[in-house]
Amino acid sequence: MFVEERIYTLRPGRTGDFLKLYEEEALAIQLKHLRTMIGYYSSEFGPLNQIIHLWAFDDINRRVERRDRMMADPDWRHFVNKLLPLIEHQESRILRPAPFFRSKLAAIVQQID
Repeated sequence: MFVEERIYTLRPGRTGDFLKLYEEEALAIQLKHLRTMIGYYSSEFGPLNQIIHLWAFDDINRRVERRDRMMADPDWRHFVNKLLPLIEHQESRILRPAPFFRSKLAAIVQQID
């Protein structure tokens, strides 16, 4: 099991626009396809204008399958076209849980999935 951390650095002053658009048009689509959202945040200190979201997956193949299905969804593609002008930079990292946190993460995912 692992967590994917995605960080979107937005154009200055666009965080509110992004979050409103995401909640209205994308949240349900992502939850339908990816399912295991661990968290969704906006930055307050440090690097500003950032959206950070965390998704848990059993394995890399499951991640690829779920993201491929989402990318093929016409509603998702429509949303992405609206979203891209708000984003300056994207990052994605794969995070492995520490041995003492694996069972806790699995329990969290079981509650969500």
